[in-house]
Amino acid sequence: MEAVVLDKYGDVDVLQIKQVPVPKPGPTEVLVKVAATALNRADLLQRRGLYPGPEAEYEIPGIEFSGTIESSGEAAKMHPHGTQVMGIVGGGGYAEYLVTDQQQIMPIPSGISLVDAVAIPEVWITAFDALIDKGKLLPNQKCLIHAGGSGVGTAAIQIAKELGSEVAVTASSPKLEICAQLGADLTIDYNQEDFVDKVKKWTNSIGVDVILDVVGGDYLEKNLRCATTQGRIVQVGAMGGGKSEINLGAVLQKRLTLIGTVLRSRSIEEKIVIAEAFKSRITPKFEDRSYRPVIDRYYSFHEIAEAHTYMESNKNIGKIIIEMPPN
Repeated sequence: MEAVVLDKYGDVDVLQIKQVPVPKPGPTEVLVKVAATALNRADLLQRRGLYPGPEAEYEIPGIEFSGTIESSGEAAKMHPHGTQVMGIVGGGGYAEYLVTDQQQIMPIPSGISLVDAVAIPEVWITAFDALIDKGKLLPNQKCLIHAGGSGVGTAAIQIAKELGSEVAVTASSPKLEICAQLGADLTIDYNQEDFVDKVKKWTNSIGVDVILDVVGGDYLEKNLRCATTQGRIVQVGAMGGGKSEINLGAVLQKRLTLIGTVLRSRSIEEKIVIAEAFKSRITPKFEDRSYRPVIDRYYSFHEIAEAHTYMESNKNIGKIIIEMPPN
């Protein structure tokens, strides 16, 4: 099969497509013929050697997929062959085939195409986990979502609004319109406006209940000033840097909670739990059209380097999909 194999780290020229053996499913695993994968910031970091994937004979990036079950291990009886599925994996998504545990895969919502379904797993699970599971966001509360035009951001806006919460977002100017269309109550151009001042005015200096942040860096100290008493800051990325100085006095005085979370490093058991929660609480919302995946553009598998270059430009609104070669 064809797969992107990282023999070294660096710029996009290290994304070399090679022939490797088709993986064999273990007893509780399924073999999936991949129809599409999608780009994530983790892929860019992994390409540069900053976020290694799980140990394997071949280092193949890619943490989400949509496709069709082709075969199964002897104990994998949950899904018939030919079932169309989607899911997240620790790595291996940039390939024609992958294996994953049968309990980690999710059925594709009705009304969503096989290829477009790949825009759902990583960002929607991340947003759901951050806002609902970790952030404990409730109806009528206020939240601040950074990078509102990203895949996670566009998913988080929809989840928060459907819940009945009020939403503020930060994004660059070209991305603010789609954030508003998705339901954001306050849009902030982070290049031109101070989001701390805007949030304070929006909340009458009370602050927001939950903050979802993928940026990190100097945003953390500003987030402390945006949070209300007993507010929750959920850190799901560090695009702006992993180090930050903070005012511990504000953390203590406001009794704030800072939560760090990622999906990749979780155990299989933890991933199964979040997949089950997602299937019961989020998948039906796609089927009744409460939610929709936001897709920026499509690339072919052999355009993987161009896709990485485009994502690094930070121009995408929503997901970048990579379509695998047809049979």
